[in-house]
Amino acid sequence: MTSPFAAPAAALAWLGRQGTRAIAASVFLGLALPQLAALMKPLLPSSIFVLLVLAFLRVNPSALRDYLTRPALVIAAAVWIMVIAPALYGFFLIGIGVKDAMPALFLALMFQASAAPIMSAPAFAALLGLDAALSLAAMIACIVLTPLLPPLYLYLFADAALAIHPGWLALKLFLLLAGSAGLAAIIRRVMTTEWVAAQGQRIDGINVITLTVFAIAIMDGVTAAAIKQPLLVLGFLALAFAFAFSSMLSTLLVFRFAGKEKSWALGWSAANRNMGIMIAAMGTSLPDTTWLYMGLAQFPIYLFPLMIQPLIRRVMARPD
Repeated sequence: MTSPFAAPAAALAWLGRQGTRAIAASVFLGLALPQLAALMKPLLPSSIFVLLVLAFLRVNPSALRDYLTRPALVIAAAVWIMVIAPALYGFFLIGIGVKDAMPALFLALMFQASAAPIMSAPAFAALLGLDAALSLAAMIACIVLTPLLPPLYLYLFADAALAIHPGWLALKLFLLLAGSAGLAAIIRRVMTTEWVAAQGQRIDGINVITLTVFAIAIMDGVTAAAIKQPLLVLGFLALAFAFAFSSMLSTLLVFRFAGKEKSWALGWSAANRNMGIMIAAMGTSLPDTTWLYMGLAQFPIYLFPLMIQPLIRRVMARPD
């Protein structure tokens, strides 16, 4: 007798296999359905929590073994992504006058610069033939630093625009990350590691659905802004792509010594930052300009896999 769960499980597995295409489409769905975006906005914090649980559930501790015994490269990557790069970015933005001219935009840019890599970075690294284990180890190292460093940078660089005490923000980030990691560990313990591994594509399918909810919700107000202020929206969109490309290129240069598989894996991680964690901790009551940029900053994250995949595959295919 066929299980009643067979059809939904197969549908989730199929959706999980669509990966990059489904994720890229979801961000445009939010633009096309602005009423749905407004309706889903309250779901943002919970969708981010679910995404974190799913990401931690997919973490295979055995994949980290080599980098735990030789952690120098991981430490260097975390220091670059979470300490040096945000500081350079903050000083650069202050130097060109962004903080004084548009403090709400400056706040959004510092959110982006100080955030850890997206949780799906290791999965995309594996898809592209990069060093997924290094991407995973670096991401976890950055996540460990998240309750401390982003609040510190926001306090130092954007204190006047910050509507929450840095200490409270740090505590909320810690509880969010510890809670999601703890729940994932409980699921893995109760259901067994083997069961979790066997459900990989179905977990990916749930991940795609949750990412779609997140993408639609964060587009709230973006469509209206694009109609009223198209040049501003285009400028913010160009800025978001500029951040992603400059972060990737600078990381490639810094870690060129490690080889192309490792440097591209780290570049990919540095380019795509998890601003959603900051939204979940801060809440949805952000300045309109901050919210607008954070919505538009999802376009590079959602479109990068499709845009950069052919280039990375060509680079990986070339002999050293």
